[in-house]
Amino acid sequence: MYVRTIYMTGDPAKLDGVAEAVRTEGRELLSAQPGFRGMGLFADRELGKLLVGSWWEDESSRRASDEALSKRRAEMMAPFAQTVAIDNWEAPIARRAEELGPGACFRLARLDVAPGDVDLLVTTFRDTALPRVQKVPGLAGMSLLVDREHGRAAVGALYTDRDALVASRGAVAAIRGESETKARVTTRSLEEFEVILATAVPHA
Repeated sequence: MYVRTIYMTGDPAKLDGVAEAVRTEGRELLSAQPGFRGMGLFADRELGKLLVGSWWEDESSRRASDEALSKRRAEMMAPFAQTVAIDNWEAPIARRAEELGPGACFRLARLDVAPGDVDLLVTTFRDTALPRVQKVPGLAGMSLLVDREHGRAAVGALYTDRDALVASRGAVAAIRGESETKARVTTRSLEEFEVILATAVPHA
């Protein structure tokens, strides 16, 4: 599968209105596009950050949807977004354990990886990191996204509630540190969000 992420920052006071528009109209527009497989919407209300991820069956569907929706998307985001970063990814691994209820949270780690080491990262994540992280209480889903051309990756993890997210930090940090050495990657940033919407995504 393939993923498009949109990362917006802006005035926290204007976040909720745009988040609701993306959750309703945005989801409806995406759902009408061929090849659409799911979406996530995540917010940091304190700092004023919105992250949108849309999942696609193939790269051509992702590209076509971008062309079809870019104008309306920009209009929808304009009341909030002062900065917008759009990235495209391949999703070699995606696991969704259960449906999420109110209060769910999301952690995102951005990684630097040499293009030649992407397959090593995928193997290390699948065979070493994922089986251990899946034992962490409260984990509700996890995915690995890679950008082979630019040497980047991202790991997203869903948790059932904030208490589970907070309690997981130590154990996940240890797994991250060991896996980083083995996979020859560097963690560039680490962020946590509230989950506004996370629809089911088929396993990859």
